[in-house]
Amino acid sequence: MPDLARIFEDKKYMWDGEIYDTKDTAETTALKYQQDGFETVIVEEDGKYLIYNRREVKVAEQGSAGAS
Repeated sequence: MPDLARIFEDKKYMWDGEIYDTKDTAETTALKYQQDGFETVIVEEDGKYLIYNRREVKVAEQGSAGAS
């Protein structure tokens, strides 16, 4: 079973839980994640493909509401 989480470039990515048979299928799925605001990494293992993804948590700006 693949690792549930991996570190790429000092950032933690989570496995999406699927094993893809082709690189094309993995790339198509990764593109959908990217359109939803995720960063993705595709990893090949034993001829199969895994997608790891992450998304930065956006912190709401403080002090902008009610400052009049």
